[in-house]
This record gives sequence, structure tokens and C-alpha cells, in this order.
Amino acid sequence: MVDNRYATALVIASVLSLLATVYLSVAIGTQHWYQYSSPTVRGEANVSDLRSLYEEFMDGEFDEKTYCDTLFRLNGTVGLWWRCVLVPSNAHWYKEPDTKFVLECRSFTLSQQFLPKYKEPGNHNSGEDLLRTYLWRCQFLLPLVSLGLIVLAALTGFCACLCRSLTPTLAIGVFHLMAGLCTLATVCCYLAGMDLLHRVSMLPDKVDGSLGWSLYLALISSPLHMMSAALLVWAARSHSQNYYRMTAYRVA
Repeated sequence: MVDNRYATALVIASVLSLLATVYLSVAIGTQHWYQYSSPTVRGEANVSDLRSLYEEFMDGEFDEKTYCDTLFRLNGTVGLWWRCVLVPSNAHWYKEPDTKFVLECRSFTLSQQFLPKYKEPGNHNSGEDLLRTYLWRCQFLLPLVSLGLIVLAALTGFCACLCRSLTPTLAIGVFHLMAGLCTLATVCCYLAGMDLLHRVSMLPDKVDGSLGWSLYLALISSPLHMMSAALLVWAARSHSQNYYRMTAYRVA
């Protein structure tokens, strides 16, 4: 028989874990981790230049400098798996006063996630920037590790329910704690990587960058996983202590 306090803690922990997992999944699958705000384009030459950047962004070979320049100048957003730009929906590009804009996106392929970053983006002769390279790889791998730990915790919890035992709850709590730390590390790696990128690739005049809601979702999911872990560990430890006390009392 499970005490009502432990049952309540397990229910709250399950709800927190579910919310955190949903938030993290949405954050991984969306592109609004970092967004740029570009000024309005004026002049036929500028429009032609932006059209060239956009075409290279959509159909050209993958190049960090090219897609970064396009993101800077076309109100781009970039996430863990996606990079997007805001472009006019019509073919004339900025010639109409009330132009409607649409978001055009390209995904990072698996091979592109593991490509090296260079000290000067786009210049392969400048040497590999190991710090940026491994920060990028960590921000891609760590959230997948986090989701994997949650799946493992769910399978362990399912087996515990079948066995009607609270013994594995401590392990489930540890899995949640590790998942929360991995998510927090993902956000830290992403922010550090963007800061280093902006140091080697300066933003154009009047272009501003800001954090997007996808990053905040990932940031929120981390403490939710940790709170869930704390409740699970408390329930496991308290139940274990009460069990040993009751066993000692019966023996005595």
C-alpha cells in the first residue's frame, strides 16, 4: 500500500515530467531559438541582392557564411534543426506597398550538424574553430539524450507499476535530473555558440538579434524536470525509510 503523500508526489511529478517533455519536444522541433530583426529594404539594387541571397539560401550549397548573411538581412530565425527567412509571398519583392510575407525554411541535415565550424565563417583556410564546432554538436546531441533519458524513465516507471513497487522510483528521479541537466546544458551551449558566432560574424547595421520562444520553452522544461526529479527522489527515500522502520518494529 502506498501512502497518500507518496501517491500525491508521484502524480505531481508525472504531470511536471509530461509538461517538461512536451515543452522540450516543441522546442526541438521549432526554429524560434534566435531571431533577427532587419530594416526595411529600399532600392532596386538592394532588392536584387537580397533575392540572390535568398536563392542561394534555398538552393545553393550549405555554407555557414551564406546562410548567416541571409538570416541577418531577411528577418531570419534559427533553431536546432531549422533555419528560416521571412520573404515576400509575391514574385516582385517589395514593389507593392502592402506586401505579405511568408516564412521559408530549410532544415539542417544530419551530416550538416557534424560539419566543422571555421574561425572565419565561409573561409575553409582559416582553420577549424574547435570550440564552436563542439558547442554546435553538443546543442544538437544533448536534447536527444534528454529525450532518451525520459523515455528510459517512462519504461522504468511502467515496469514499476506492473510490479507494484516503489523501488525503481529513485532511478527514475535520477533519470529526470540528468534530463534536466542535459536540457540546461543545451541552452547554455546554444547561447555560447551564438555569442561566438556574432563575434566572428558581425551583425549589419540596424539588425538586432533576440532570443525566441522556442529557447524559452527549453529553458522552462529544465527546472520542471528537476522538480519532478526532486519529488521522485523524496518519495523513494521516504518510502524506503518508512519501510525499514516498519520492518524493524515488527522484528522487535
